[in-house]
Amino acid sequence: MNFGMSLKWSDNWHLKLFNMSVLKQEKFRQINRLLGDVNGKRCLDIGADNGIISFLLRSKGGEWHSADIDSRTVDSIRQLVGSNVFQIMNGHIPYHDHSFDLVLIVDLLEHITKDREFLFELKRVMKTNGEIIINVPHVKLFSLLNRFRNAIGLTDEKHGHVRPGYTLSGLKNILGPDFNVLRHSTYSKTFSELADTCLNILYQLVRKPNKDQPESKKGTVITISDYDKYRKQFLLLSFLYPLIWLFTRLDLLLFFQSGYKLIIKATVAK
Repeated sequence: MNFGMSLKWSDNWHLKLFNMSVLKQEKFRQINRLLGDVNGKRCLDIGADNGIISFLLRSKGGEWHSADIDSRTVDSIRQLVGSNVFQIMNGHIPYHDHSFDLVLIVDLLEHITKDREFLFELKRVMKTNGEIIINVPHVKLFSLLNRFRNAIGLTDEKHGHVRPGYTLSGLKNILGPDFNVLRHSTYSKTFSELADTCLNILYQLVRKPNKDQPESKKGTVITISDYDKYRKQFLLLSFLYPLIWLFTRLDLLLFFQSGYKLIIKATVAK
């Protein structure tokens, strides 16, 4: 899957990273599957992955606004999409009631301490017939891979998570009577997650901490300065990508297994 055809390879570092990540590409494919027609709609995406998901969503049509809780991520999104980007402070969404037809939350709810209250705030800015798409880590209690991640220091705390994720029933519980779940599925199984974990380990090994720059609230956040600093390493990754892609295809053998990511689509309850 290659979403970089409309821009030159040398013009956009976000797309370069996106085209080297099987997990990010699958994430966008799952979002796109639930998105529907957004032409003529006013939409809000929250936590959309350093700006690349925001960029791809805006190419779908409609009027998009973007947000995140982390200042570095907000800056990264602005670099790519320009306007209509803001930082969420204290769980408040700075828009009037009934502002949006669609809200998308990508890998952010697990960072929010008061997740139920945050969803209630989102309902406030959603229209009466508004829809919401939520992408979160899927809790797998007996996962050996998760135990391995914790053992090597890739813990929930390291990634800024206040909880490991959600089960479907747990997510439905915090949505409460305010939302009706329309569709749900899981994706990204063991081989994809193992590949992503190995890449995360390698990045942590080569990364030099910047004492002048505060740690992100969302764990590993790669910015344009990081890309410039580690250009050779990212170039090597681009050559290795076909092998990584083939390795992740082994997920097809795990038809009996649920994925490590949970995505749902819901509508505001009437």
